[in-house]
Amino acid sequence: MSPFRPTRAVLAAAVALALSAPLALTASPSYAATQPAAAAAADAAVPAASDGATQRALLKLADQYYDANARYEPLNATENGDSRFDDQLGLSIAPAQRARQFKLYRQFSQRLQQIPRERLNHTDRVSYDILAYELQGLLAMEPYPEHLLPITQMDSVPVTLANYAGGEGSQPLTTVKQYEAYLHRISQLPAWIDQAIANMRVGMRSGVTQPQALMVSALPQFQQLLSDSAESNIFYTPIKKMPASFSAADQQRLTAAYRKAVGERILPALKRLATFVEQDYLPACRTSTGLSALPNGAAWYQARIANATTTTLKPEEIHAIGLKEVARIQAQFAILGPQLGYDGPAAGLPVWVAAQPKFYPFKTEDEVQAVYHKLKDVLDAKLPQMFTLLPKAPLDLRLEPELSRATASDHYTPPAGDGSRPGVFWSVVNDPTKYGSTGMTTLFLHEGKPGHHFHIALNQELNLPKFRKFGGNNAFTEGWALYAETLGKEMGLFEDPAQYFGHLNDELLRATRLVVDTGMHAKGWTREQSIAYMHDTLGYDVTAKTETERYMAWPAQALGYKIGSLKIVALRERAAKALGSKFSLPAFHAVVLGDGTLPLALLEAKVDRWIASQQ
Repeated sequence: MSPFRPTRAVLAAAVALALSAPLALTASPSYAATQPAAAAAADAAVPAASDGATQRALLKLADQYYDANARYEPLNATENGDSRFDDQLGLSIAPAQRARQFKLYRQFSQRLQQIPRERLNHTDRVSYDILAYELQGLLAMEPYPEHLLPITQMDSVPVTLANYAGGEGSQPLTTVKQYEAYLHRISQLPAWIDQAIANMRVGMRSGVTQPQALMVSALPQFQQLLSDSAESNIFYTPIKKMPASFSAADQQRLTAAYRKAVGERILPALKRLATFVEQDYLPACRTSTGLSALPNGAAWYQARIANATTTTLKPEEIHAIGLKEVARIQAQFAILGPQLGYDGPAAGLPVWVAAQPKFYPFKTEDEVQAVYHKLKDVLDAKLPQMFTLLPKAPLDLRLEPELSRATASDHYTPPAGDGSRPGVFWSVVNDPTKYGSTGMTTLFLHEGKPGHHFHIALNQELNLPKFRKFGGNNAFTEGWALYAETLGKEMGLFEDPAQYFGHLNDELLRATRLVVDTGMHAKGWTREQSIAYMHDTLGYDVTAKTETERYMAWPAQALGYKIGSLKIVALRERAAKALGSKFSLPAFHAVVLGDGTLPLALLEAKVDRWIASQQ
């Protein structure tokens, strides 16, 4: 990620491409089990029941794989609602620990290959194939020193732990045991910080650093974690919110322990980190933008693409798809613009909308939340007509915590696997007067219902091995959520031209991501080029900077949205054409969601089998 700015001629050519053959997405050729044709042939005669010993061997391996990952990244386990490791932080960025984990992955892969897949029924074969896919993807990342880049403005362990401190995040703080677990976890933060600093020093010497712009954005977060005393520090927050039901002895003991840990260990470590980033790391960071500027960066980016999209698409192909989609959506803007009172060129519609005060009607955070609550009620009435497979877990609506609000985007966090915590749609309202109303419907369809909540919450309720219940891939997860946005039109939610514009504009964002992510990480675009392209295409200003820096921090992560949604739309069209009057949308959705998260080629094979069974 040579300088490149798409011209109108390039966009015109992309329009022609949009009318050509459907997008072909393939999985890794070395993983034949996920190829639709290969899978169909291999599964022509699937036993009704798995051989007992073979099934037990697979499920044992799957559980050991999940537990190994949960111990390696305990914060991920906590996010999944697995509380067994809430008192652990883990040190996955330590080179020795990292090497041990990759050794484990190789052992798991070898053991899996010894399990006879042909003795498994369909459900167990899916688990086998997904596990094989995941292990291949993990092992493909071993050559790339991601541990030398332990912090970004998008995520870091200190900020994640700080966001838990109020008890409203993924780690609950309501019992004495939970208070002790959180204390034990944050007491391990100094060791993590020192390892992160050591890693970054290695990166400085070897030419593997973050882009300087990202650290400029991240530094204020670490500075915010500092305080003049333990009592005024964010990590002391649990003591200020301690339940009155705790005994006096527990209150005194926990207060003293938190004061000592925060004041004597955590606060000094946070100061070391902030000082290092400001004085040593930031000046040494690279001025380049994309991952390809790093040693072996092009291969590194391709490996990330494979994991994010579950395809073998090349950056150039994805870039072309992005340009094609941008052109298609802008063609729809030409139709929609006059309905909104706009008579300029189609590409200028987002800029015009962004400048209209009527689309920024809010004065308070509560007014923003009220719109989402009303939309939730409407969807609760409409969605049962499209879905027979519904999650049991409730969906809550909350505001993003102040600490991460400046750099966060509206997002979803899943419910706890044990039902103790609902799924949450977090709206990020930095300034209510600048919170646009046009994108709210499509945003809620994506992050809430029937997007992430229907997929991820349901995934946890299916009878699946833990690694499938709490794992997944970006192409399916984000592809489903983006596909879910399109259902708004069928439910009559986009009859307001402003809301339909919001839907198209958000879809345009996902298409633009394909262009700028590959542009920066494979084609030599600069950060400034990406910001300019996003501003010219989307009409964003500050958000263009935030979005660009997100793609810089998470190379390829944003590619899964559009690639995944294009595949699901194509599969729906294939099924509807093949089945005609027999096609059922609720049944199609049940097929897509019913086995949890799948690599795209496995999903395609599954839909093809369903079509054949219905015919």
